[in-house]
Formats: sequence, structure tokens, C-alpha cells
Amino acid sequence: MSRLPSRLALRSLALLAVLVLGLSACRTATIQNINQAPVMNTQGKALTMDEVESAIKVAGAGLGWQMERVSPGHIVGTLNLRSHQAVVDIPYDTASYSIVYKDSTNLKHEGIKIHSNYNNWVNNLNRAIQRELTLRMK
Repeated sequence: MSRLPSRLALRSLALLAVLVLGLSACRTATIQNINQAPVMNTQGKALTMDEVESAIKVAGAGLGWQMERVSPGHIVGTLNLRSHQAVVDIPYDTASYSIVYKDSTNLKHEGIKIHSNYNNWVNNLNRAIQRELTLRMK
């Protein structure tokens, strides 16, 4: 009889371990880069490099990103939230821009996987850039 509780305890511990591992895995996702997002031009107005750069910087700053122009057509964006940091490269021209993973701290980055919040932050940045570009085309 004394072996029954220990088997039950071992099964319970094994189930708990599987659940904990499963839950921690749910918090990571494949890194999603934004590649060659078009600089939409619905009004027949072409934006200049300075206007595209300004739209990207304003969009990022509005979401708490620090945006630094490192060369013409290249911005590095850094987002610091609590103990987490995400760093992205943003190459751009008058036709398109990309948001590409560069580095991170405390985001469980491993190979092509990262904390799922990272993808949310990048998608929010992308939407904000699209809004800013649209405002400049009016």
C-alpha cells in the first residue's frame, strides 16, 4: 500500500512538469520580421527619404521606441520595457521599409524563437508607421 501514494506522487509531479514546460513554451513564437512593407501612395504623392524617416521616427517614439538614424536609409529602434529590451533594424527608402530583429535582452531569444510579446511590439510599430506614412501623403 505504501507504494501507491509514491506512484501517484510521481505521476502528479510528471504531469506538473509537462504543464509547466508547455506553458513556458506558449510564451515564445517564431520571430516575425516585416519585410519590404510598401510605402503606400494612394494620393499620387511620392514621399521623400526625409518624410519616410520622419514617419518611422515619430511612429516609434509614440510607442516608446528610441529611434536612431545610423545612416541614410537605416534606423535602429530600441524598446526598453522593465527588464526587457528589443532592438530592430529598419532599412527604408521611398518605396518600402522593413523591420528586422537585431538583438534582445530577457526575451527568451533562441534561434528563430522569441517571447511572443516581441512580435506584438513589432506589429504595433508597423501599424504606427503605416498611420504616419498615410498622414504625410495627404
